[in-house]
Amino acid sequence: MKRIFFMLLLTIFMLTGCGGEVESQDTGNTKNKNTLVIGLDDQYAPMGFRNEKGELVGIDIDLANEAARRMGVKFKFQPIDWNKKEDELDSGRIDIIWNGLDITPERKERILYSKPYMDNRQILLVKIDSDLKIRSEHDLADKLVATQAGSNSETYVHQNDALKNSFKEFRTFLNFKEAFAALESGEIDVLIVDELAGRYEMSKVPAKFKAIEVTIGPVTEIGIGFRKDDIELRDRVQLVFDDMVRDGTAKKISEHWFQADLIKYRR
Repeated sequence: MKRIFFMLLLTIFMLTGCGGEVESQDTGNTKNKNTLVIGLDDQYAPMGFRNEKGELVGIDIDLANEAARRMGVKFKFQPIDWNKKEDELDSGRIDIIWNGLDITPERKERILYSKPYMDNRQILLVKIDSDLKIRSEHDLADKLVATQAGSNSETYVHQNDALKNSFKEFRTFLNFKEAFAALESGEIDVLIVDELAGRYEMSKVPAKFKAIEVTIGPVTEIGIGFRKDDIELRDRVQLVFDDMVRDGTAKKISEHWFQADLIKYRR
């Protein structure tokens, strides 16, 4: 009898221990988490960036905070290396990417998306006094061209060898803040940039840069990114975001940052 009792206790101990170990490794289970981690590039104005006081602000910050309030959870914003965003998501170090994330076929292989909520395209910025004659991407030959590492622009350039090889040099920067500084200093000739970020930057400092109305690559859509198997979390966020669109909250947030309603109304 004692032996049977001892073996029963041992079995319970082993099961409890194994269960605890599995739970500690389950970094991707977000169903019962009260705090969810959002990964972002905190230098990507106006989507998510630091203001003069060092506070994290931006249209996606406002949208996410409102969604968190309606979900009854807390969102923690975690700056990440944008070039490694998929790895951060897969590892469980972050739960969501909400930061002007373009929807692309390549990213869909590793990221589960919400419905698209904004459009975006890649445009060219040059210094305000530039005399460069650029009417298409072919006119970028022999120019010092740059963009952000991990961006849709970088993917497009690397997929077009003829275009990339025509450049005098192609550089990438960790974030657009560094890229804007390089353009201003003359370190590069042309910056390929998300239109949303580029036009916001020009609205702050209109005397420094000008946009060239040339679209680089395809027009893309922006969505919220989740782990491939986290359908439950995606659906929870989508539900409250749809409510924000229906009741006009998303529109008001867009108008605050862009003086226009840029939210896509997808059913």
